[in-house]
Amino acid sequence: MSEEILYQVRIRRHGPVVYARKACEEDISADDLVILKDDKGTDWGEVVSSLFLEEPVSPVHQIVRKASEEDKEKIESLQASIPEVLRIIKDKINYHNLDMNLISAEYTFDKGKLIVYFVSEERVDFRQLVRDLARTFRTRIEMRQIGVRDGAKMLGGLGICGREVCCSLFLREFRSMSIKMAKDQNLSLNPNKISGICGRLMCCLGYEWDLYREALKDMPKLGQVVRLEGEKGKVVEVNVLKQMVKLEVGDDDNKQYVWVNWGGTGTCRCE
Repeated sequence: MSEEILYQVRIRRHGPVVYARKACEEDISADDLVILKDDKGTDWGEVVSSLFLEEPVSPVHQIVRKASEEDKEKIESLQASIPEVLRIIKDKINYHNLDMNLISAEYTFDKGKLIVYFVSEERVDFRQLVRDLARTFRTRIEMRQIGVRDGAKMLGGLGICGREVCCSLFLREFRSMSIKMAKDQNLSLNPNKISGICGRLMCCLGYEWDLYREALKDMPKLGQVVRLEGEKGKVVEVNVLKQMVKLEVGDDDNKQYVWVNWGGTGTCRCE
């Protein structure tokens, strides 16, 4: 089967990444703004990458052209209208007394649809709200309930490190985080220190965890008894990066704590 070149395109700012086939003569490359068509209408997006596929995929959008200056002006105009759109939607949500946190909204390129993104802990009956919004904006309304991590990605902000949050800056997929990741890296278990602006565990807990996990396989466990120069000591702390362990040696009347290198000198052996 012959290979076909396809493009991965991020639809609008918050839409999904889709496959697209070029249906124009222009050269297309990463970061280009393009105009796409499918059976639902016309939209815009940003090219993420190009790739060759041997197996067919679906659905596939059509890139009808690279965005012209006129197209870019229209996209900017659509985005400039969103603050007022959000204000109206928020008023409607309050009017209908719905328990939902409005995150963002965006028009398709042809304004054939307005997508509204919101976060809610519960299932929301927004049928009356949709009818109200459709009358107000005179277009189709699509409500998308998203998770709090997706909401943080859309809104952006600064993390406790002082930099822009990773999810908004470069992450495309969310990895499952766990307290064990923090424990293995000897981090504080204070929720305020290991949680992001979304209230969930920070995504960066997973960046180095695989390395820590592999290194910990060769290190003694907390509470394990090891022998140091003829004396037994209990492991009370482990420093993975320095490959050192802190031992509690001596009896209750003469208890001491010492740091020792682990594995490199052969001075320590597990009992």
